[in-house]
Amino acid sequence: MPGGGHHHGGFRGDTSGLPFAGVPWELRQRYDELVAEEPDITVDEEAVDYSPRVPAGEQRPFTLRRFLVPHWRALLGALGLVVLETGAGLVGPVLTQIGIDEGIGKGDFGVLVAATVAYLVAIVVSVVTGATRIAWTGRVGERLMLALRVRVFAHLQRLSLGWFTDEKAGRVLTRMTSDIDALSALFHDGLINMAVQALTVVVVSVVLFSYDTSLALVTLAVVVPAMVVATLWFRTTSDQGYGAVRHHIAEVLADLQESLAGMRLVAAHNRQAHNVVRHRAILDRYRAANVYTGRIGALYGPGSELVAVLGQAAVLVVGGRRVLSGQLSVGELAAFILFIATFFAPIQQLVHLYNTYQAGQAAAAKLRQLLRTAPGVAEAPDAVELAPVEGEVRLESVCFGYGAGPGDDAPVLHDVNLTISPGETFALVGPTGSGKSTIAKLVTRFYDPTEGRVLIDGHDLRHVTLDSLRRQLGIVPQEPFLFAGSVRDNIAFARPDATDAELTEACRVLGIDDLVERLPQGLATPVHERGSSLSSGQRQLLALARAFIARPRVLVLDEATSSLDLRSEAVVERALDVLLEGRTAILIAHRLATAMRADRIAVVEAGRVVEVGAHDELVARGGRYAALYDAWARAAQPERATG
Repeated sequence: MPGGGHHHGGFRGDTSGLPFAGVPWELRQRYDELVAEEPDITVDEEAVDYSPRVPAGEQRPFTLRRFLVPHWRALLGALGLVVLETGAGLVGPVLTQIGIDEGIGKGDFGVLVAATVAYLVAIVVSVVTGATRIAWTGRVGERLMLALRVRVFAHLQRLSLGWFTDEKAGRVLTRMTSDIDALSALFHDGLINMAVQALTVVVVSVVLFSYDTSLALVTLAVVVPAMVVATLWFRTTSDQGYGAVRHHIAEVLADLQESLAGMRLVAAHNRQAHNVVRHRAILDRYRAANVYTGRIGALYGPGSELVAVLGQAAVLVVGGRRVLSGQLSVGELAAFILFIATFFAPIQQLVHLYNTYQAGQAAAAKLRQLLRTAPGVAEAPDAVELAPVEGEVRLESVCFGYGAGPGDDAPVLHDVNLTISPGETFALVGPTGSGKSTIAKLVTRFYDPTEGRVLIDGHDLRHVTLDSLRRQLGIVPQEPFLFAGSVRDNIAFARPDATDAELTEACRVLGIDDLVERLPQGLATPVHERGSSLSSGQRQLLALARAFIARPRVLVLDEATSSLDLRSEAVVERALDVLLEGRTAILIAHRLATAMRADRIAVVEAGRVVEVGAHDELVARGGRYAALYDAWARAAQPERATG
């Protein structure tokens, strides 16, 4: 949205007459205080690197290794802090041995004090290094998360409408929320902590062998086989468990999003209880998946602890006998036992971190599946900029079906040939499902034809850049979508740099300036999510203003007046007269009153264009359009008489 500063719905001044939404009034003062304390962060749109083509560096499958490699310097710095922290933490047992053998054993109080002071210094170094490492990895992790969120969101912008039609919105939200949150936990706590613990295990293993080879072998003989078997089992079962968790949380969010979007219909048909039962069943499956992962974690965690206790017991028995026989000093045994505790603690940590790792890997697999989804409407590598167009639109032998491949779906369009002259207003009429909206989607290149070509000014749409094409197209859908923000934000959506004077003038030219003036705060009036604070007619008029301010050369209106009452329709049609002037316009109309305004009309039936001509010409021809017109005229007579 244009403009700097904070946006929290624009709830300032008088909002009487608008339905409640946003921050409750009793929390307003505290909310404003919190907002005032936040840093004013603005984003320069020119600095955002976005392309409709998948960047070369993102074309390979997404893996954690490939994702982390570009950030190797920051990760190397974190690893250096890990080495310092690990080294400082492992000095303690050595100093304990020196204090016992050289200090207590030989009665040298100075050595004991020196060992104690050195131990305290090592603890301070370990704590400071650990705090620095956590702060460092936190910043690195947030940078990684920012890069990943932008990458996923940018990829979603590239995907075609067909993908969003087939995919549930809640499942898409899962990719951007819980999946990335799982990776966030892995980057913040998992990977570096795993490096800390793994390095600790390696160093301690070397130290144990340097102290006493036989004791080290006893420790490893008890611990390693049991831990390997347990870890292999845990890895296999947890892979399945965490994959199921990611799948079921996607189902939960998908059902939640669908229920919230259809709340009005749910209430109208008294289906609340049914929705609760359905959602409970979905939550039960999610709960069962979590219980399964919790159960295997509960077996693996205590099991590894038992192995650690058995290892310590074996060391005490064997090491105690070696002390009694004089082969090992008390200080060395004490240091060895402390090192064993230091050896098993990282293993326990690795067990818990492995849960985080598995959740992150499951999330990475879901993201990999999303990121390898190719855009259905891709920009060609050799695509050229589309120069300012006159507005000729031509469809040549166009066939199209919504299926993913041959034979997946019945074709919607069959051998469609149309030519629309620059500046012409062209209407498409026909029964529901005949293919009218599909033709409009092909002209705007939301889809590509399976056969044939769509051209503007002789340029095949598949050979021009999407940006240069969309800049010259305007679309007014049947149900105009308004974003949460202000009226100004929504009108200037396609041209954020438009001034208030330009917006006001556009509203005046369209004849809707009185609508804006009647709003509580004019252009600054808040618009709630999906425009719920405005009537259908107001939303449609604002959508027309949005299209007008974008200055398109080709305009597509999809049933722009079908959901309006007669009074609102009259206002919208007056605005349409201004909007269509000098532009190529394609009108998709159920109401023939709208189609009759066009220069020419095409009748579409069963995916074929069966008639084309001006209104009077088609009526005189006595074909399909004439039959539609007669039926419309008979239906309109009682309505006029009543009016």
